[in-house]
Amino acid sequence: MGRRRGFTLIELLVVIAIIALLMAILMPTLQRVKKQALSVSCLNRLKQWSLFFAMYAEDNDGRFMEGHTAQPQANRWVSALGDYYKWDDEFTCCPNATKPWVDENGVSAGAEGTDVGVTMAWGYMNQGHWVKPVKGSYGINGYCVNIQSGREPRGSASWYWRGPSVAGAAYVPLFLGAQRYNGVVDAVDAPPEYDGQAWNAGGDGRMVRFCLNRHDGFVNGLFLDFSARKIGLKELWVFKWHREYNTSGPWTTAGGCTPADWPEWMRSFKDY
Repeated sequence: MGRRRGFTLIELLVVIAIIALLMAILMPTLQRVKKQALSVSCLNRLKQWSLFFAMYAEDNDGRFMEGHTAQPQANRWVSALGDYYKWDDEFTCCPNATKPWVDENGVSAGAEGTDVGVTMAWGYMNQGHWVKPVKGSYGINGYCVNIQSGREPRGSASWYWRGPSVAGAAYVPLFLGAQRYNGVVDAVDAPPEYDGQAWNAGGDGRMVRFCLNRHDGFVNGLFLDFSARKIGLKELWVFKWHREYNTSGPWTTAGGCTPADWPEWMRSFKDY
C-alpha cells in the first residue's frame, strides 16, 4: 500500500498567505458595502420620520410643534413626536451613529473629536418633560417650529417655517443627521475646523451640528416636502434654512467661496 500524502508545512503557509492576501483585497470593499448599507438604512429611517412629521402637522392644523414657549413639552420634536415613534431611542439614531455621547449613567464617552462628533449620538439626555432619557443622532432645523413672537432663539418670528405647506419646500431642510437635537443656522456660520468638532463650538455658528462626514462626504437629510436624500457637506450652505436665509452666502460658489477657503478636511468635497 502506498503512503498517504498530506499537506506539507510550506503548502499550508502558502494557502494561509493566499487567504490573507484575498482578505486584504476584499476588506475595503466589504467596508464600503457596509457603509453603503448603513446609508440606505438611514435614508429609509428618514422616510419613516417624514410620515411622523406629516401626521403631526395634519393632527395640529398644518402646524409643527411650538418653539420656546412657556410649555416646554411642545418645544422639542423628541417629545412632540413621541407618540408617533413610540419613544424608540434606536429609531432616533442614524444607523451609523448609535453609541451615545453620554450613557444612561451620565458618563461621557470622552473628549470631542471624530469618534464623538461624527459616529456617536447625543444623549442620553432628559429635558425634564421627556418621557424618559433619550439618545439620538438626528436634529431638527430649529426654524421649522410654530414659533411664538418674542421667543425666537435667533432672528425674528418672520424667519420661521410654521408648517410644511410653503413654496420651495424641497429646498428647506427639516430633519438631518446631527450631533445635537436641533440647530438654528445662518449663511455666515463657518464650517467645522475639523471633522467632528463639538456641537457648541463657534458660539452662534450652529452649522457644525449638521456638517458631519457620516456617509463619505455626505449627511442624510429630510426636507420640508418630506423627501429624503443624501446632502453634500458643502451643499448645506445653499439651502433655504429660514425665510431670510441668504442662499448665496460667503460659503457658496455664488458668494465667491473657493476650495481653498474651506478647512483642509473639506477641500476635496464637491463645491456648490
